[in-house]
Amino acid sequence: MKLVSAVVIIGIILLYFVDSAFKFNTFEPEMLIHSAIRFFAGFLILGIGVFYAHKIKLRYALSLVFILALADDVWDYIRDVNSFSFEVTLHGLYMLSWGALTGYVLMKRWLDGAAEE
Repeated sequence: MKLVSAVVIIGIILLYFVDSAFKFNTFEPEMLIHSAIRFFAGFLILGIGVFYAHKIKLRYALSLVFILALADDVWDYIRDVNSFSFEVTLHGLYMLSWGALTGYVLMKRWLDGAAEE
């Protein structure tokens, strides 16, 4: 679990720097929604479904993640929230990759570590 903790802590530190560089308020409700959707999509779909379990093909997983992100952006457009910018896109890619790495490492340590004991 040390590796999982390291991935989470380093991810939080890097998230702080990314948010500081783009001048985002992490605890604003809009940013929490965007970050959570992208993190958990990366965690569940990419990290666990594609990289660890190999249950979903990468092409289908990427299209599913794209559809989820597009639906979130359409929802923001309907609510008249302007969240489509280059900085928000980079932040979303960071959250996806951090979620995928966290999901993969967690499942690798949890299931493979349980098999070794």
